Amino acid sequence: MEKGKNFVIGVYDEETVLMSAVEEIRSKGVKIHEVYTPYPVHGLDNALGYSYSNLPIAAFLFGICGTITALTMMIWMLGFDWPMDIGGKPHIPLPAFIPITFELTVLFCALGMTGTFFVASNLNPWSTPNMFDPRTTDDKFVIAFDLASTKQDSAQLKSILSETGASEVTTKSLEN
Repeated sequence: MEKGKNFVIGVYDEETVLMSAVEEIRSKGVKIHEVYTPYPVHGLDNALGYSYSNLPIAAFLFGICGTITALTMMIWMLGFDWPMDIGGKPHIPLPAFIPITFELTVLFCALGMTGTFFVASNLNPWSTPNMFDPRTTDDKFVIAFDLASTKQDSAQLKSILSETGASEVTTKSLEN
Protein backbone atom coordinates (compact mmCIF):
# COMPACT_ATOMS: atom_id res chain seq x y z
CA MET A 1 0.00 0.00 0.00
CA GLU A 2 1.58 3.25 -1.11
CA LYS A 3 1.56 6.34 1.03
CA GLY A 4 0.10 9.61 -0.22
CA LYS A 5 -2.79 7.97 -2.07
CA ASN A 6 -6.54 7.94 -1.58
CA PHE A 7 -8.49 4.69 -1.51
CA VAL A 8 -12.15 3.68 -1.44
CA ILE A 9 -12.64 0.61 0.71
CA GLY A 10 -15.52 -1.84 0.84
CA VAL A 11 -15.76 -4.25 3.78
CA TYR A 12 -17.55 -7.58 3.27
CA ASP A 13 -18.70 -10.08 5.87
CA GLU A 14 -18.80 -13.28 3.82
CA GLU A 15 -16.55 -14.96 1.28
CA THR A 16 -19.34 -15.79 -1.16
CA VAL A 17 -20.56 -12.20 -1.23
CA LEU A 18 -16.98 -11.04 -1.81
CA MET A 19 -16.48 -13.44 -4.73
CA SER A 20 -19.70 -12.39 -6.45
CA ALA A 21 -18.82 -8.72 -5.81
CA VAL A 22 -15.36 -9.13 -7.38
CA GLU A 23 -16.85 -10.78 -10.46
CA GLU A 24 -19.57 -8.14 -10.80
CA ILE A 25 -17.14 -5.24 -10.31
CA ARG A 26 -14.67 -6.66 -12.83
CA SER A 27 -17.49 -7.23 -15.35
CA LYS A 28 -18.26 -3.49 -15.14
CA GLY A 29 -14.65 -2.74 -16.09
CA VAL A 30 -13.62 -1.22 -12.76
CA LYS A 31 -9.97 -1.75 -11.80
CA ILE A 32 -9.60 -3.26 -8.32
CA HIS A 33 -6.42 -2.20 -6.52
CA GLU A 34 -6.33 -5.19 -4.13
CA VAL A 35 -8.49 -7.59 -2.13
CA TYR A 36 -7.51 -8.41 1.47
CA THR A 37 -8.80 -11.55 3.16
CA PRO A 38 -8.16 -13.20 6.55
CA TYR A 39 -7.40 -16.53 4.85
CA PRO A 40 -6.74 -17.72 1.28
CA VAL A 41 -9.93 -17.70 -0.78
CA HIS A 42 -10.06 -20.40 -3.46
CA GLY A 43 -10.53 -18.93 -6.93
CA LEU A 44 -9.99 -15.29 -5.93
CA ASP A 45 -6.81 -14.95 -7.97
CA ASN A 46 -8.66 -16.14 -11.07
CA ALA A 47 -11.58 -13.81 -10.34
CA LEU A 48 -9.15 -10.88 -10.05
CA GLY A 49 -7.47 -11.85 -13.32
CA TYR A 50 -4.02 -12.47 -11.86
CA SER A 51 -1.55 -14.40 -14.00
CA TYR A 52 0.51 -17.29 -12.76
CA SER A 53 3.45 -16.55 -10.47
CA ASN A 54 7.10 -16.89 -11.46
CA LEU A 55 7.96 -18.40 -8.08
CA PRO A 56 8.32 -21.97 -9.48
CA ILE A 57 11.04 -20.68 -11.81
CA ALA A 58 12.84 -19.06 -8.84
CA ALA A 59 12.52 -22.33 -6.87
CA PHE A 60 14.02 -24.27 -9.78
CA LEU A 61 16.94 -21.83 -10.05
CA PHE A 62 17.65 -22.00 -6.30
CA GLY A 63 17.52 -25.80 -6.49
CA ILE A 64 19.95 -25.87 -9.44
CA CYS A 65 22.32 -23.62 -7.47
CA GLY A 66 22.20 -26.10 -4.57
CA THR A 67 22.85 -29.05 -6.88
CA ILE A 68 25.78 -27.33 -8.59
CA THR A 69 27.22 -26.25 -5.23
CA ALA A 70 26.99 -29.77 -3.79
CA LEU A 71 28.52 -31.52 -6.80
CA THR A 72 31.26 -28.93 -7.23
CA MET A 73 32.17 -29.08 -3.55
CA MET A 74 32.32 -32.88 -3.39
CA ILE A 75 34.09 -33.35 -6.71
CA TRP A 76 36.71 -30.75 -5.76
CA MET A 77 37.28 -32.09 -2.24
CA LEU A 78 37.33 -35.82 -3.06
CA GLY A 79 38.75 -35.70 -6.57
CA PHE A 80 41.33 -32.92 -6.58
CA ASP A 81 41.99 -31.26 -3.23
CA TRP A 82 42.44 -34.35 -1.07
CA PRO A 83 42.01 -37.56 -3.08
CA MET A 84 42.10 -40.72 -1.02
CA ASP A 85 42.36 -44.26 -2.27
CA ILE A 86 39.87 -46.21 -0.14
CA GLY A 87 39.58 -49.84 -1.15
CA GLY A 88 40.23 -49.13 -4.82
CA LYS A 89 37.07 -47.05 -5.19
CA PRO A 90 37.08 -44.15 -7.66
CA HIS A 91 37.94 -40.66 -6.42
CA ILE A 92 34.63 -39.26 -7.72
CA PRO A 93 31.90 -41.79 -6.80
CA LEU A 94 28.78 -40.02 -8.12
CA PRO A 95 26.22 -42.46 -6.62
CA ALA A 96 27.64 -41.71 -3.16
CA PHE A 97 27.03 -37.99 -3.79
CA ILE A 98 23.25 -38.36 -4.20
CA PRO A 99 22.20 -37.85 -0.53
CA ILE A 100 24.32 -34.73 -0.01
CA THR A 101 23.31 -33.34 -3.41
CA PHE A 102 19.62 -33.86 -2.59
CA GLU A 103 19.94 -32.22 0.82
CA LEU A 104 21.79 -29.15 -0.47
CA THR A 105 19.29 -28.80 -3.32
CA VAL A 106 16.40 -28.76 -0.85
CA LEU A 107 18.27 -26.43 1.55
CA PHE A 108 19.12 -23.86 -1.13
CA CYS A 109 15.60 -24.00 -2.51
CA ALA A 110 13.98 -23.55 0.93
CA LEU A 111 16.26 -20.71 2.03
CA GLY A 112 16.07 -19.00 -1.36
CA MET A 113 12.27 -19.17 -1.49
CA THR A 114 11.99 -17.88 2.07
CA GLY A 115 14.21 -14.93 1.20
CA THR A 116 12.32 -14.33 -2.04
CA PHE A 117 9.00 -14.34 -0.17
CA PHE A 118 10.25 -11.82 2.39
CA VAL A 119 11.65 -9.50 -0.29
CA ALA A 120 8.57 -9.75 -2.54
CA SER A 121 6.20 -9.17 0.40
CA ASN A 122 8.30 -6.35 1.86
CA LEU A 123 8.47 -8.20 5.17
CA ASN A 124 11.49 -6.87 6.97
CA PRO A 125 12.10 -6.01 10.61
CA TRP A 126 12.05 -2.24 10.08
CA SER A 127 8.83 -2.02 8.03
CA THR A 128 5.48 -1.24 9.57
CA PRO A 129 2.43 -2.99 8.17
CA ASN A 130 -0.15 -0.79 6.49
CA MET A 131 -3.63 -2.22 6.65
CA PHE A 132 -6.84 -0.78 5.27
CA ASP A 133 -8.83 -2.40 8.06
CA PRO A 134 -7.35 -4.39 10.98
CA ARG A 135 -10.36 -6.72 10.89
CA THR A 136 -8.99 -8.32 7.71
CA THR A 137 -6.71 -10.36 9.96
CA ASP A 138 -9.75 -11.63 11.83
CA ASP A 139 -13.00 -12.11 9.91
CA LYS A 140 -13.60 -9.36 7.32
CA PHE A 141 -12.88 -9.13 3.60
CA VAL A 142 -11.82 -5.84 2.01
CA ILE A 143 -11.84 -4.61 -1.58
CA ALA A 144 -9.71 -1.52 -2.16
CA PHE A 145 -9.78 0.90 -5.10
CA ASP A 146 -7.01 3.39 -5.80
CA LEU A 147 -8.72 6.63 -6.79
CA ALA A 148 -5.73 7.74 -8.87
CA SER A 149 -5.81 4.67 -11.13
CA THR A 150 -9.56 4.21 -11.68
CA LYS A 151 -11.80 6.07 -14.09
CA GLN A 152 -14.63 6.32 -11.55
CA ASP A 153 -14.89 8.92 -8.85
CA SER A 154 -15.38 8.24 -5.15
CA ALA A 155 -19.18 8.46 -5.25
CA GLN A 156 -19.46 5.97 -8.12
CA LEU A 157 -17.16 3.48 -6.39
CA LYS A 158 -19.09 3.78 -3.14
CA SER A 159 -22.32 3.17 -5.03
CA ILE A 160 -20.89 0.09 -6.76
CA LEU A 161 -19.62 -1.33 -3.46
CA SER A 162 -22.97 -0.77 -1.74
CA GLU A 163 -24.81 -2.45 -4.63
CA THR A 164 -22.56 -5.52 -4.43
CA GLY A 165 -23.26 -6.14 -0.74
CA ALA A 166 -20.53 -4.31 1.16
CA SER A 167 -21.40 -3.93 4.84
CA GLU A 168 -19.24 -0.80 5.13
CA VAL A 169 -17.89 1.64 2.54
CA THR A 170 -15.25 4.19 3.54
CA THR A 171 -12.53 6.39 2.08
CA LYS A 172 -9.00 6.15 3.41
CA SER A 173 -6.11 8.50 2.75
CA LEU A 174 -2.56 7.46 3.53
CA GLU A 175 -0.29 10.32 4.50
CA ASN A 176 3.41 10.45 3.64
